[in-house]
Amino acid sequence: MVKPMEISTEDYRALVRDKYNGDQHADLSADIARLAHGEPLAYVIGWQPFLGLAIDLSTRPLIPRPETEWWTELLIQALKKQYPSAPFTLLDLCSGSGAIGLAVAHACPNASVVLSDIEETHRSAIEKTMHHNALDASRIEVVAGDLFAPVAERRFNIIATNPPYVPDARELPQSVSDFEPAAALFAGSDGLSFVRRIAREAPAHLLPGGMLWLECDTTHTGEAEALLKSGGASSTAINEDLYGRPRIVVSYYA
Repeated sequence: MVKPMEISTEDYRALVRDKYNGDQHADLSADIARLAHGEPLAYVIGWQPFLGLAIDLSTRPLIPRPETEWWTELLIQALKKQYPSAPFTLLDLCSGSGAIGLAVAHACPNASVVLSDIEETHRSAIEKTMHHNALDASRIEVVAGDLFAPVAERRFNIIATNPPYVPDARELPQSVSDFEPAAALFAGSDGLSFVRRIAREAPAHLLPGGMLWLECDTTHTGEAEALLKSGGASSTAINEDLYGRPRIVVSYYA
């Protein structure tokens, strides 16, 4: 079969391997047309790898990024050190595809995880991911609503969140702006509208000694840290992503 010229060799191989199980005779014409119009490869394939899991993207949530995978692995390492055997609870806030929380549930059998997102439609994709990866559904709960509203008065040992944080006026690559959900990307003129709410509301949903891991825009990490401190964090630390950019604020609460 002649390799189409419209897509790169790397994308072609990934498409055949990950969507058609290596079938070199598969009809890729529809997929090639989608890619030619700029649609992200992950949506065309239908899933994205993330820390050993295949994350279903059938409801078209935000595609998990390498930066998020990087710090989620760091989070898992910290959790295994802090909770080697004792049970703990984690809230994946603004969960989207559920990649963060599901990766924690997969790596930590002592974790109970709640996935919360404003979009109820992502529940079906999360359930597919759980089924396809044989995750323990008894330790995973999926809820829907605005930020902390679905968890009411509940408290957790850890909150992990990748909220919308892109300033409204920022131009994004066309493959992102035309295909990925704007509601999962943009967050006001400075990109901090969700961070402000999380900083203010998170302490009421953390147990004593709890932690908050927050992904934010690299140009506003300092502002995000300041907001978390003013919101009640007893201490904070900024972590870099895999590209050496300040990306994650970790907050600790007494």
